[in-house]
Amino acid sequence: MNKKALLLLEDGSSYEGISFGAENTVYGEVVFDTAMAGYQEMLTDPSFAGQIVMPTYPLIGNYGINQIDNESKQIQVRGFIVREYCPKPSHWQNICSLQDYLKSNGIPGLSGIDTRALVRRLRSSGVMMGILTSEMTVEEARKALNDAPSYGTLDFIQQVSTQKPYQLKPNPDISSTYHIVVVDMGVKHNITRILERLGCRITVVPAITSEKEILNFDPDGILLSPGPGDPALLDYLTKTIKSLIGKKPIMGICLGHQLIAHAFGAKTFKLKFGHRGGNHPVRDLSTGRIYITTQ
Repeated sequence: MNKKALLLLEDGSSYEGISFGAENTVYGEVVFDTAMAGYQEMLTDPSFAGQIVMPTYPLIGNYGINQIDNESKQIQVRGFIVREYCPKPSHWQNICSLQDYLKSNGIPGLSGIDTRALVRRLRSSGVMMGILTSEMTVEEARKALNDAPSYGTLDFIQQVSTQKPYQLKPNPDISSTYHIVVVDMGVKHNITRILERLGCRITVVPAITSEKEILNFDPDGILLSPGPGDPALLDYLTKTIKSLIGKKPIMGICLGHQLIAHAFGAKTFKLKFGHRGGNHPVRDLSTGRIYITTQ
């Protein structure tokens, strides 16, 4: 873990640190997450597909990796950036180190950089494309990044969505009252766990599933999952949602919520930097109450 690695942003700024995980080259949109714990959940969250993710919390890896905190079947991020990597995790559920987890999945990491400075740059200039490499010089990385497609032009839903419908195995200790069809644009395991706990039988379908196919499952309600990317690129989903409106109750989370807005004719725009983490305050304007939210 003494090999140098480099992060180069599209504005020309660069950050040199120590490589951990896989020693290769990736590009993606560089974003930060303000959660104080939960790096395994970050790594496996499908909403982070196509992105290089940096936790703002300074020490990462101290409790290792376990068998229960994955939010999908694989690592979804392109790369991982931390201030300080802990090489010797300590937790009773730990099965391997973060270093080994990233390396076995071909995901590069970068440690030892000033993550506070990088956060301030992304907050002031906005999120931007970057390249993370332990193989290239700055000039080589700059040319490779210039040739890479922009995050905002790509549809990542096809990468993270299930390829065929499936039903979750019912929990024998919970009686299922409602049948919910989840349109998978990058659904997290915790969403289906919560639905199950609320007494729902769950069918998960691909994002490209048609209105007729969804209705053939005869659901009591439809959930549009979170997922990566820009809803403006997903006309095929907006069209399906339009045709479902008024036929079944529909709920959306994150990207799913934005697509419902598009189906009703609204427009969305990208923030300078997204809200990612488990500690974002939101005010209810009707009551003045503040909620601390996960976004």
